[in-house]
Amino acid sequence: MLDSKRHILLTGATGFVGTGIARRIEKDCNFKLRVIVRRNVEFSSETEVIFADSFADDIAIPNVLKHVDVLIHSAARVHVMKDDASDPLAEYRKANVESTLKLAKMAANAGVRRFIFISSIKVNGEATTDGQKYTAGDKPAPVDAYGISKMEAEQGLLEIASKTNMDVVIIRPVLVYGPGVKANFHNMMRWLNKQIPLPFGAIHNQRSILSLDNLVDLVIVCIDHPNASNQIFLASDGLDISTSELLKGISKSLNKPSLLIPIPEGIIIFLASLVGRASFATRLCGSLQVDISKTQNLLNWTPPVKTGDALKNTAEHYLKNISS
Repeated sequence: MLDSKRHILLTGATGFVGTGIARRIEKDCNFKLRVIVRRNVEFSSETEVIFADSFADDIAIPNVLKHVDVLIHSAARVHVMKDDASDPLAEYRKANVESTLKLAKMAANAGVRRFIFISSIKVNGEATTDGQKYTAGDKPAPVDAYGISKMEAEQGLLEIASKTNMDVVIIRPVLVYGPGVKANFHNMMRWLNKQIPLPFGAIHNQRSILSLDNLVDLVIVCIDHPNASNQIFLASDGLDISTSELLKGISKSLNKPSLLIPIPEGIIIFLASLVGRASFATRLCGSLQVDISKTQNLLNWTPPVKTGDALKNTAEHYLKNISS
């Protein structure tokens, strides 16, 4: 007999964002969770785990989609600083566009009601200036291959929605952080915990950031909310801070003094370019702000976790697992 709970299918369940979504559904929500994974990861005993190497399996995937009410697609070829692929755009399109759209078409054919797509603020662009914030209605202006692939996937999904009974919800997060975060955010915590002096004491930019808990909460809201249908939502904590303020907040959460040296932005970017890190330095020094008023008003949603609390949780997790 089919479980009376509604069925949610989650892709990318072993990734940083996907893991957060899976844990929240397992813990708090009245849904039956089904996940597609490529490797063995421990989930709740009630979660149905299905192993698949590709979303393009014309035999296996339609069976996986049976009885699914909502599909949350967080799997992707993620953005990397140094992509060694000979044709990065082709690789991103293969994973983020072709696979996504094929999965969406199979989902629509299987009767899935809603397809929630975790996109990226990179669809809007790389930076904002003069206090101007990105909005969900802006004309897309992606710069790199990853952003282009996410834009093309969004466009294809909305076209599928216009021709089928399946609606689409697109969420564009900014930088996501939280317990277990990797890459540059993890590196910043490591540097600050080791009390390495950093040259970011005079950065007066403004950046929107997003805790994993807030992103997951928004995804959960979008599962059922009628106003989410065929909409694009930007997501952040709702608080914009400078890089200097962010580093000070992380240091405080680590119980360490912040050793930030006030060096002019231009010098930082120049020195970083000498070691091949100009793009990273530019992001740290530049602004990227988003306007989440549409998300808040249309969904009656407010980010439930404050940035300070989220930073504290992130730092505490890092300290507990620092030797691992």
